[in-house]
This record gives sequence, C-alpha cells and structure tokens, in this order.
Amino acid sequence: MSRIDRRALIGAAGLALAGPTLGGSAHAADAPAPKPAEAKDVTRTLARWIVNARFEDLPEAVRREATRTFLNWVGVAIGGSHHETLDVAVSALAPFSGPPQAGLFGRTERFDIMNAAFLNGVSSHIFDYDDTHLKTVIHPAGPVASAILAYAEMHPVSGRDLLDALVLGIETECRIGNAVYPNHYDVGWHITGTAGVFGAAAAAGKLMGLTEQQMVFALGLAASQPVGLRESFGSMNKSFNPGRAAANGLFAAILAAKGFTSSDGMIEAKRGWANTVSTKQDYREITEGLGTRYESLLNTYKPFACGIVMHPAIDAAIQLRDEEHLKPEQIARVDLKVHPLVLELTGKTAPQAGLEGKFSIYHAGAVALVEGAAGEKQFSDRAVRDPVVVALRDKVVPVVTPGIAAAQVDMTVTLADGRTLHRRIEHAIGSVERPMSDAALERKFTDLADGVLPAAQARRVMSLCWSLDTLKDVGDVIRAGVAQA
Repeated sequence: MSRIDRRALIGAAGLALAGPTLGGSAHAADAPAPKPAEAKDVTRTLARWIVNARFEDLPEAVRREATRTFLNWVGVAIGGSHHETLDVAVSALAPFSGPPQAGLFGRTERFDIMNAAFLNGVSSHIFDYDDTHLKTVIHPAGPVASAILAYAEMHPVSGRDLLDALVLGIETECRIGNAVYPNHYDVGWHITGTAGVFGAAAAAGKLMGLTEQQMVFALGLAASQPVGLRESFGSMNKSFNPGRAAANGLFAAILAAKGFTSSDGMIEAKRGWANTVSTKQDYREITEGLGTRYESLLNTYKPFACGIVMHPAIDAAIQLRDEEHLKPEQIARVDLKVHPLVLELTGKTAPQAGLEGKFSIYHAGAVALVEGAAGEKQFSDRAVRDPVVVALRDKVVPVVTPGIAAAQVDMTVTLADGRTLHRRIEHAIGSVERPMSDAALERKFTDLADGVLPAAQARRVMSLCWSLDTLKDVGDVIRAGVAQA
C-alpha cells in the first residue's frame, strides 16, 4: 500500500511545525511560552466539536494515518502480551475481574471492559515500541485504542465509527498536550497518561453517543484523573500509565453517560487541570483549527523499541556498523553529541534489566553497534547483561552539545587502529521526515507477533486492521488476535 505524503497535506492546511518538539528545543527555558488565549469555554468548545464531528468530514490522509496507527498499536499489543509485566498484571487482577466482556491480544483470558482496557494498554506500551506524537512525546494510541476496542467488544461498533473515535481521541489528547508541553512534562508528569485520559474519554464518549453536556462532564471527569510520573520510566510502572489512562477515560465516559456531573470548565478554570499541572497554558492549541488541523498527521511509528530520543543515535550506529562491517573489538570509543533531553531521559549508565535499557543511551548505542538492530530483543534482560554489550557501553560517551536538536545526533566512532568514522543524523528513520512505510510497519507487526500467534493468524489480523473502515464489527479484530485455547 502506498505511503501518504503527510507533509504536503500539513503544509496545505497551514500547519506550522514550530515550538518545543523533538525537531528543536524541548525546554521551556529555550523560548518564552506563548501568552494563553482567553480561558473561556475551552472544555465546552472541545466537547461540542467532538460530539458534532463526522467520519465523512475526515480527510482521506487522516483516515489513512489513523489506520496505520491502529495497525501499529495492535502489533505492539500482541508483541507485549506475554511480557512478565502482563503476566503479573493478569495474575493480580483476575480474581477481581467482573464479567468476561473483552479479550486480550495474544492471550486466552477475558476480562471486564475496564480491566481489558487497562491490560491491552499496558501490553501495547511495555516494549516502548508504540506510536509517538513528536511535538509532545505523547504515545497517542495506547490510551485511546485500548479503551474503545474494549468497549466495542461489549457494544459492537463499525470500523468507520471506531476510526472516527480514534481520530477524535488522538486530537483531544494531543491538543491538550500541546497546550501544556513542555512545562508539564519537564516538571515530571508522564504526559501519555495525563493527557491520554482525555483522549480515551473523548473517544469512548463519542462511541456512546454522549450529548454535548455529557461530553463536557466526561472531559471533566478525565481531568480529575491525571496519571503518570516520569520517575516510573524503566519499570513496569511506565506501561501502567497508558493502561490506567485508557481505563480511567472509559470510566469517565460511562459515568458521564449516566449524568454524573463535573465542572463545565475543568480544563481551563483557575483551579482546573491545566493551571494545576502546568505553568504553561496555551488554550489556542486546543480550540483553534478544530476539524482543519490534524495532530494525527504528525503521529510517528518506532522502528526501535526504546525511548524516542535515542533513535537518532541508534540510526547512526546501525548505519556505520553495516557500512563498515564493524566488530565490537574494533571499537575504542563512541562519542555522541546530543541534546539535553537525551541524558535527562535516557541517562542510565548501567541498566540491569531490559526495561531500564530502554532508557540508557549507553546501552542503546552499544547494542546497535554490536547487533545491528534495536527491537525488543535488544532491550531484553539478556541484552543488557551481554558481556560484549556491557564492555562496549562503557566506551559510549554522550555529551550535551549546543546546537544539537533533540531529533539530531552527531556520532564519531574511534577505532582501535586510530581511524575515525562519523555520522550525523538530522531526522531518524520513523520520524515525520523519514516515515516508516506500510511495508516496514507490516514487517514490524510480523516480528512482534512471531512466537505469539501463528503466522497465518497474524496475517489475518493485519488484513483486518488494513480494512478497518469496511468492518461491520471491529470486535472481529480482537477475536482474531487472541490466542487459541
């Protein structure tokens, strides 16, 4: 299937890619925060748009990108379904689950929709291999898709309705994230959880047919449930955050549908969400361009199973290794010129577990040079304890360097014979500028499903994802993607 030109559509829509993104500065101190628009009716304006938006009004490119987002999310949820984290969570929650209303990708167990939303959300994020909105580093699909697919098993919906809800949920969480990023993130909040709950509530509420006032309540109840701190990175707790956001958003929509009330201004009020969790509030990011500017078109997909800020270094390392046929024993030193976020987010020098390795630029650079890859196998307990990788990571020297953007890296590999190899990456593979093709997404999906589902079953699930907008019942996707008893 052909790759859409998202940049052309973004340009035609007049979307400015300015501000603190992975393509530039990511700290509030780098540029003054824009003055907030008048904080009036922000929650209601957003709710009104969500309720009145129609699938027919979505540009074809947006529908297409939502389909790619869904495919990628299903793949990572299947891939993570048998990680120790899921085994622990399933074992812990099974005694307390309600009716078996919804399934889990890659597994045989069934849970009530709240727990199913949580567990699929955890599964889809545990490898840190899910989609990323680079302007805010939100992982959009986890909270939203996990919530609405669980709901859709209990209350069947069409693929068109699910795609519409998915887009609206992503727009909601990313726009709210834009309004408070980077200050909100810098202070320690895990923005995928804190903003993702709004996306889950909006998407689930859309499928439930909430009225405008009910949607206001749903967003308000979502605002009361921010979840996730960056201190959790490198542990099972990180994937808890999008899972909890999915369940919390679904919870909010279900309550709102029955008339459970909230304030009408929970996002923008003086003591509301944005003013409480951030020192920056730019409400124009939430309300301007609704229905014409789509954050969904800025969604990206990871070719590497780790923190996004390490991707440029991994890209550079794999390129040099493959071009020069490098062996670990040839390498004397690896110098990296990086943006401050790289050491702030991924500065773990001696990871002891695979989950910690996902936040170690030292491990990422070393394992990419040793194994020429950076999938989930390269961020396993085995990989971070491999003596060859450990020896090489001690030779990785990242240095924060002025003029290097978060999307860039400047790598110099010094060899034992004195030669030096150099590579500068402006935009890593998987970015908006160098997006993964449909074929690459399919290869990623196949690799993730390997060992979890039989090949024929995995191909069937992929086919259903690609044809999502034609499905009469999207429950077919998860029914096709669960393990056979």
